[in-house]
Formats: sequence, C-alpha cells, structure tokens
Amino acid sequence: MISSSAGTVRAAVTGKTGDRYRVGLLALREGPTLEAALRRLPECPAVLLVNATGRDHPRRAGLAVHLGAVLEMPTVGVTNRPLIAEGDWPRLERGERSPLTLAGEIVGYWLCTRTGIRPLAIHAAWRTDPAVAVDVALRATAGRARTPEPIRQARRVARTARAGRL
Repeated sequence: MISSSAGTVRAAVTGKTGDRYRVGLLALREGPTLEAALRRLPECPAVLLVNATGRDHPRRAGLAVHLGAVLEMPTVGVTNRPLIAEGDWPRLERGERSPLTLAGEIVGYWLCTRTGIRPLAIHAAWRTDPAVAVDVALRATAGRARTPEPIRQARRVARTARAGRL
C-alpha cells in the first residue's frame, strides 16, 4: 500500500508477493508489488519513505534503494532498527540523531522523533544522503507519533485493504 505525505492520495494493489523471503533479497520479493502500487498513484511524492533499509545492507542496496532506482524517485528508508550498521542511540529528545555506520561509512542515522521514545533508524537510499534522509523523516513526523505520517497512513490503508474494506 502506498500513501502520500498528505495522506490523501492512496493506492493499494492485491496479489501475491514473489518467492519466499530470503535474507538480503527483500526487494526481489516485495519490490514488484510496491512498484505496482506506486504506479497507480495519480501523483507521486517528491520523496518516497519506505519501511525498509537503504544503504544499510550487505550490498548497500536494500529495498528502499531498489524501489527508488526502478521508479527513478528519491527514497528514504525508515526502520525500527538497523540491518547491519552500528551506532549508539542519540539523546532521547526530538530531533537528536547519531550516525549509523557500516565499514566506516555513515549510511544513516538513529533519529529521535519523539522525546523520551526509542529512536528510529533512518536510511539513506536512492538519490538521498544520510543528512537529507534524516531531515525528510523528521519533517514527516508530527505530533505524538514516532513513525513518519506517510508510513503510518500506508499501514492503515494496508490493514483496511487486507480486511476487504478498500
């Protein structure tokens, strides 16, 4: 399911994902379904937030990178934890960040989006660098939510679609 940052443009597709999940190959399994949903949007967002890793991947090519490359759209990955990158948490105050590194390269940041709450792992992906990725994610997170609003909206629409109410 795909949702715009405003939460007003939505698209859902149904069908089966690819072959069974294999470590490091999520893009092959889920990418075509996500691409199909994005191509159904009447307008595409300027930057796509993806619930997946970007450069924090053994081959520096997580699902967020693949999806951005196929769609020729800047992407940012947002996850609850890094895949293989490492870094200490920042102070638990909104806007605080600390680098996630992989082989000495900063591939993302831990980002505290809500004071007193566990940070999110923000991943640079297609046509974004770590600083841009963290800025986009912080701007898309508002109020009491920990997760950026486009991802929250996408999850909500996906639940509705799975329940057959979309």
